[in-house]
Order: sequence, then structure tokens, then C-alpha cells
Amino acid sequence: MKQILAAVLCLAALPAMAKDSPALAITFDDLPVHGPLPPNETRVGVGDALIAAIRAAKAGRVYGFINADQAGKSPSAAPMLDHWRAAGLPLGNHTWSHADLDRVTAKAFIDEIARNEPVLRAKGSDWHWFRFPYLNEGMDPAKRAAVRAELAKRQYRIAAVTMDFHDYGWNDAYARCATSADAKAIAWLEQSYLDAAHESAELSRAAAKAAYGRDIPYVLLMHVGAFDARMLPRLLAQYRSEGFRFVSLPRAESDPAYAADVNPALPPAPSLEDRAHKTGKPLPSPHSYDEELAAICRAAQ
Repeated sequence: MKQILAAVLCLAALPAMAKDSPALAITFDDLPVHGPLPPNETRVGVGDALIAAIRAAKAGRVYGFINADQAGKSPSAAPMLDHWRAAGLPLGNHTWSHADLDRVTAKAFIDEIARNEPVLRAKGSDWHWFRFPYLNEGMDPAKRAAVRAELAKRQYRIAAVTMDFHDYGWNDAYARCATSADAKAIAWLEQSYLDAAHESAELSRAAAKAAYGRDIPYVLLMHVGAFDARMLPRLLAQYRSEGFRFVSLPRAESDPAYAADVNPALPPAPSLEDRAHKTGKPLPSPHSYDEELAAICRAAQ
């Protein structure tokens, strides 16, 4: 806890970046429940730690995308949504139960979108932003078109992602390592998490420059996990040290690169990496930590 507080204070003291530095919008998925909890931690405590880091970093109106079904299944977690809104942070739609479009019908998926809306409406704010669970917009063209048409009808904008270091993998590993009190393993988790974030940022910037010849405002996907809460002060400080400035999701996606996401009535556009690969320009290959994360702290179980 002392380390986290020190990182928050350090982050708050960092100067604002110049307007021409690359912009980064932070977003969080799976409110109010994501991943297992380490001993002696709560969902509300995780949310409060995230909020404190966001405020200290002056990261702006960070969107949290909710699965309202989890608030019903985990009543002790539900106040996280109220704390998020009380901090002035907006909420968006991530479907009722984190549905996978390829595993349900278009109608069932649309029902999931609609079922989430009463909670969003009750919480207020600019909630007409939608994030596909698993970032999966559907393999079936007809199903994808039907969902996009409904999103357009309901006046949603799609919260596209252009930076993602698979932070969720560290949350599961951290719960195991914290349970076994393995300080050496946790130290490795901390460093590898920051390394993965750096490598992902390098990839996103290279892809944008290949596809557009410039930096675009990037949208980072994160999750409301316990390790994310532990690391967020240091992560945001790292992004600042690498030259990023923080903007809101609407500000980032006002860039023309996101036109087909802001207006789902338009045909879907390829992802940033797909566009970059089509140019034939070489891109960095970030290290995959999946196997190491899956294996760490297993022996103690």
C-alpha cells in the first residue's frame, strides 16, 4: 500500500504533456466484477483504488463498461458503479452478461444490449457508448450488420480499441501469487506488466504510422481487476514518461480513424493492425506472456 501511495504522489507531480504528444484514452471493461480477488480485497476496494489513480493522474473522464448482470449476482460489488459515477466517471454498455456475439443469435445479443440500458440510464452520464465483449464484432456478416444497425438505431457509438496488452492475464496470476504470498513472483508480475504495456504501445504507434502516416489518438482497453488497481499509478506514470497525454474516449474517437465506429450505420472498418498489415510495413512483435502467466504460482495450489 505504501508503494502504491508513493506512485500516486509521484504521478500527480508529473507535468502535463504538450498538445502535440500522442493522445491516449483509458477505458475499463467488466464493471463491477472482473477476475478473482486476492485475500482481503473487495470489488469496491478495487474500484476505489482505480478511481484514486485516475484522479491523481488527471486522466479525465475514464469510461467504465458494465455488465449489469454481475451487479445482481454480486450485490457487494454493485456499489462500485455508484462510486465510479460519484467520481464523475461515465459508464458504457458492455452487454448484460458479457455475451459473445458468435455464440448467440443477433436477437439475443440485441436483447443483451437493451437489458443493460435501465442501469445505465439510472446512473446518468453519456452512456451511449458500446464495447463488444471479447472485442468480437461477429464472424457472420449478416449478424454483424444486424447488430450494427441496431446500435445505430439506438444512437450508440462503438468504443473501439487500438491499444491492448491483455492486462486481464495478470489479474488471475496475481490472485494466485498473493494467496501464496510469493513476493518474488509478484515482483515479476509487476515488471512484466509494465513491459507488456510498453511493448503494446510501441506496436500501436507503429501500426498507426503504417496505416495513417501519423499517431492517432489511442484507446486503451483495461479491466477492473485487483492487479490493475495495484499497478495503475505506475502504469499511468509510465505512459506519461513515454510522452502520452490523457484524453477522453469521445475526444479520442472524434479522429477520422474511428469514423466507422462512431457511426455504426457505416460499414465496419478493418482493425488498426489489419490496416497496418495491409501496407506491408514491418511491425514490432511484442512478447507473449500468456504461458508464463498461466504457469506462475501454480505449484503452491
